[in-house]
Amino acid sequence: MIKSLYVRVVITFLGAIMISGVIGSLLINSLYIGQIKTMIQDDMMESGKVIIKAYEEEHGENLDSLMKGVTSLPLYSVRMYDNEGNQLYTSSKEIGEQASKDEANLQSVLKGEFFRSDLSKGVRGRKELTVGIPFSIDGSPRALFISPEISELLNKVANFMKSQLLIVLGCGSILILLAARYIVLPLQQLTRATRRMAKGDFSVSLQTKRNDEIGQLTRSFNVMAQELGTLEGIRKQFVSDVSHEFQSPLTSIKGFTQALKRKDMDEASRLRVLNIIEQESDRLSRLCGDLLQLSTLEYEHLQLSPESFSLDEQLRKIVISLEPQWSVKNVTLDLELPSITIVADEDRLSQIWSNLLSNSIKFTDKDGMISITAIEQGDQVLIQIADNGVGMPEEEIRNIFKPFYKVDKARSREVGGSGIGLSIVKRVVDLHHGQIEVTSALEKGTTVSVQLPLLYSTPEK
Repeated sequence: MIKSLYVRVVITFLGAIMISGVIGSLLINSLYIGQIKTMIQDDMMESGKVIIKAYEEEHGENLDSLMKGVTSLPLYSVRMYDNEGNQLYTSSKEIGEQASKDEANLQSVLKGEFFRSDLSKGVRGRKELTVGIPFSIDGSPRALFISPEISELLNKVANFMKSQLLIVLGCGSILILLAARYIVLPLQQLTRATRRMAKGDFSVSLQTKRNDEIGQLTRSFNVMAQELGTLEGIRKQFVSDVSHEFQSPLTSIKGFTQALKRKDMDEASRLRVLNIIEQESDRLSRLCGDLLQLSTLEYEHLQLSPESFSLDEQLRKIVISLEPQWSVKNVTLDLELPSITIVADEDRLSQIWSNLLSNSIKFTDKDGMISITAIEQGDQVLIQIADNGVGMPEEEIRNIFKPFYKVDKARSREVGGSGIGLSIVKRVVDLHHGQIEVTSALEKGTTVSVQLPLLYSTPEK
C-alpha cells in the first residue's frame, strides 16, 4: 500500500499521461491512419490506370511508354505480369520478395478482379497497402501491382515521433516530480508541525505566501496552534487556580479539625471553628457545583425546559437574593424593568443573571452603582447590566467566556471565583439562540448586553 501522498500524486500524474497517450494513439490510428491508407490506395489505383493507359496506347510494344507512366510514381513500386504469371516489369529493387507477395493474389487479378489489401491486418508495410489492377492487351490478360516505397521513411518518421514522445514524457515526468514536490511540501511541513503540537509544543508557526486551499489550511493551522496554546495556558492556570481553591479550604478544614480535638476549647471558640469549617465546606461545594454545571451544559444533547414566566420579576428576585453582597458595599442598584413575559428555561436564565450580577458586584467598588435594564425589540428582548467598576482591558474581552479564564488573576483570587461563571453564561445564552456582548474600559466600568428571543423554539432534529 502506498502511504506517501507525494508518490501517489506522481503515480497519478504519470498514469494520466500514459493513459492519455494510449487513448490518443488509438484514436489517431482509428480516425486518421485508416483514412490515409485508403487515400494512398485510391491514389495508386488512379496512377495505375495512367500506367495502363500509356501502355495500351503502344499495344504493349513500347517499354518507353510504360516508363513514362512509371516516372509519375517516384514513391511507388510497380510490377506487371502477363497472362501466365511471368513478371514483365518491376521498378522494385527487391524483385523476388515482391513477386512472392504478389503471387497469392495474381491469379484473381488476371481473372479481372481488382485487389486492395485488407487495411485491418496492419498499420504499416507494403503488404497492407498493395493494390492489383487487371487489364488486357489484344485480349491477353495482364496484371499490374503497385505498392508504396515510403515504408522506410514512414518507419523513420514513426521512430522519430516515438523518440519525441519519450522525450516529452521524460521531461514531463521531471516537471511533475518538481510540481508534486511543490504541492506536497507544505503538507509535509504541516505533518511535522502537527507532530510537534501532539507533543505539547504549541509555539509552532508556519510561514506561507500561498492563497490557495493549502495556504488557507496553513493559516488555519497557525490560528489553531495559537488558540490551543492559549487554551493550554488557561488550562495550566486553571489547574493551578483549582489546586489553590481546593487546597486553601482543605488546609483550613484540616487545621480547625485538629483544633477541635483540644479538650480545653471553650464553647464559643468551638462554635467559631465549626462556622469556619462550614464556610470552607460550602466554598468547596460551590466550586464542585460550578464544574459539574459547566460539564452538564457542554453536553451536546442537553434539553431545555421552556416555560412562560415574567422576566422582570425574575430579575428583581435575583437582585433581592444578592442583597447581602451589594448592600455590604453600599452599591446602588438602578432597575428599569417593564413588564416582560418570555418563554425560556427559567432555571437556566436565573444562572445567567446570578453570575452577571455577582460579577458586577465583585468588581464594583464601595458606593458604586449598577443599572439593570430590559427592553423589548420586536420578538427579542435586550437585557443590560452595567456598572462603574474597575472594568477590563479591551483585548481581554474576547477571552472572558473561555472556561477558567481570569482577567486579573491576583484580584480574582481576592474576590473569589473560579473563572467558570461566564463560560456557563455564554453556554446558556447559546442554548437559547441568543447573543451576548461585553463592552468595558479600565476604571470606567463594564456593560454586559444579553439579547434573547421572547419565544424559545426547540431546534429541529
